[in-house]
Amino acid sequence: MTHEDQNLSVPYGTPEAPRLAVRGEAHLEADPELARIGITVNARGTDRRAALDDLTHRNTAVLDLVKTYGDAVDTLETGTFTLTPELTKHGRGERVRTYHGTVHLTAELNDFTALGELTTRLADLELTRVDGPWWSLRPTSPVHAAARQQAVREAVQRAREYAEALGTTLAALVELADIGAEGRTAQFDRAMVRTSAAFAGPADDTAPTLDLEPARQHIHAAVNARFTLHPPTL
Repeated sequence: MTHEDQNLSVPYGTPEAPRLAVRGEAHLEADPELARIGITVNARGTDRRAALDDLTHRNTAVLDLVKTYGDAVDTLETGTFTLTPELTKHGRGERVRTYHGTVHLTAELNDFTALGELTTRLADLELTRVDGPWWSLRPTSPVHAAARQQAVREAVQRAREYAEALGTTLAALVELADIGAEGRTAQFDRAMVRTSAAFAGPADDTAPTLDLEPARQHIHAAVNARFTLHPPTL
């Protein structure tokens, strides 16, 4: 091991190789790439089989509607399914008063014009609830890489400024640690739609398209960097 290697291996600097530690951060904003909505399909009936058949029919109608939007739909997933008997509150013994069934689905869209239309059409269906949208970037979005690269450049620039203040220059990079690059998914609560058309009267065949304004995404990245300096003259 050379003398220089020994200097780099110790956890602190030496007069021959002073060590400098800095932090670099980046904060970027970008338009969202995806919008996620939650869909809850409900059915209710006094007969278990009839409630299940009705729930199956409504669920199929929702799936068929979402699939008509083709490539605008990034993902469509079924979550939980429940069929729950509700008992009478009064009288002797336990008797089933009605059956309540639900299916929860999640859809992610990349076309926000289609999103507004689909959200309205779903909310117009009987016993169907729509929640969202929740805006986000794709995990593979280049914005994440851009934030990480900017954080590294900020760390190097900060280190050079410290070195310049000492009248010297950077010698070598000792360590670069990623302490987290987080994309905080903003939620646009004003765009949330919750409805149950069964209690709102007859469905309107010409339901207007909901105008949704995508929420800007805030991306944060940070790194810790350690350098050695050429010995300054103090």
